[in-house]
Amino acid sequence: MSSLPRRSTLLVFPHQLFEEHPGITADPTDIYLIEDSLFFGDANHPARFHKQKLWLHRASMKRYEDRLRTSGYKVTYLEHRPGESALQQLFEATLQHTDGDLLVAEVHDFLLQKRLERLCSLYSKEIKSLRTPMFLNDSVTNQKFREGKKRWFMADFYKFQRRRLDVLMDGEDPVGGEWSYDDQNRKKVPKRMLGEIPEIPFPERDAVDLEARDHILATYPDNPGSLDSLYYPTCHLGSEEWLQQFLAARFSLFGDYEDAMVEGKNWLWHSVLTPMLNIGLLTPEQILNRAISHADKQEIPLNSMEGFIRQIIGWREFMRATYVDLGVTMRTSNHWNHSRKIPDSFYEGTTGILPIDDVIGRIRETGYCHHIERLMTLGGFMFLCEFDPDEIYKWFMEMFVDSYDWVMVPNVYGMSQHADGGGVATKPYFSGSAYIRKMSNYPTGDWTSVWDGLYWRWILNHVDSLAKNPRWAMMCATARRMAPEKKAAHLEAADAFLAKL
Repeated sequence: MSSLPRRSTLLVFPHQLFEEHPGITADPTDIYLIEDSLFFGDANHPARFHKQKLWLHRASMKRYEDRLRTSGYKVTYLEHRPGESALQQLFEATLQHTDGDLLVAEVHDFLLQKRLERLCSLYSKEIKSLRTPMFLNDSVTNQKFREGKKRWFMADFYKFQRRRLDVLMDGEDPVGGEWSYDDQNRKKVPKRMLGEIPEIPFPERDAVDLEARDHILATYPDNPGSLDSLYYPTCHLGSEEWLQQFLAARFSLFGDYEDAMVEGKNWLWHSVLTPMLNIGLLTPEQILNRAISHADKQEIPLNSMEGFIRQIIGWREFMRATYVDLGVTMRTSNHWNHSRKIPDSFYEGTTGILPIDDVIGRIRETGYCHHIERLMTLGGFMFLCEFDPDEIYKWFMEMFVDSYDWVMVPNVYGMSQHADGGGVATKPYFSGSAYIRKMSNYPTGDWTSVWDGLYWRWILNHVDSLAKNPRWAMMCATARRMAPEKKAAHLEAADAFLAKL
């Protein structure tokens, strides 16, 4: 007599909406879709997430629920209620009384993992962790790269990835003879092309999207951001079409203007895939395969192809590996002892600094801006304001539609704020106003004197320690030679701005 099939329960969180979910292929008895508090608003780790992010989660999860039900699965949807934990309630009310396997795809989130482990320990349950398709690499692959290294660097990791995945390779050498064409990806958008910046055809909306919008507006009325327009795909097919539209309309010039900034323009030639990629509506393998296939059929410039591939197989995977190994150390570090609080003006876009207010205004509307605006404009300026890294981490987590712990911890504490003292970046990523103007069409104004004042104030305050680093020597020498009246003007502009924060 044959035995009954073993019972299994699958937990699916908001960032795990994979078309081919590893837990669903195991044919679970029950599936729970959980609006977990860490993604919607948590009592112990308070954050007011952007309405675009909450809407994207709600709409995409509701579509996923419909898809699973249509496929015949038994699905329970657990809605987030402010101040409560749906996960805690699920364990208390249901899971402690059920037998069989408890299936969860890797969550790549320290807090969520700790909570799952604590609840399983409390209720004598055991998690069966499943390999996630969210990343190309697994932990074994990343460990293989790190073996024997005291420190690891993105450039080396990227070469490791190119060889391992056999992407843009000519035998053992990179296609074209260079590993990176980043020096070709730093063009400013010329005036003659400002009218040629492509528009993105945003998806048409249906009842699922509109009901999700109404729910978010009613449940989280005080959260930042706007839902006057709905920007992102909320299903797998729509995300696939979005990817294809990028490849057809923006991919060829992506490389040239990857680092460029244009006042009032949010998307430029960027792919804007991370909102969907980071919740599982797309996977990196899917994006990589489609990009390679498209480039094989079309004449995509090598600097665009390589620059895009570097983001997918290089930076994204490197950030995740760094998070796993160094994330706890990073998020508890404050190398420069910055301690200022972020004022409301950085949420409202009323700082008086033109590039900052322009970018924040676009973020308030869309929950998105591109990587140079995040790193060099926002991150660099916040560094010069000496905001507490914890405050900056929270701000980025709240304001971006694609923000998750695994990507924001290394990007904020490691890259933009150098709070770890150099675990990822050899020096902080900040600049004077000249870089911003070089890469953008922002006009010179009062903001430039404030920005440069903050820049030289920070250098002057750290000149003795910085001078020991060869990469800082020239800058420190310039600061020391600066005429007293010029130095005084810089400090006056900086102090006046900081006093208003």
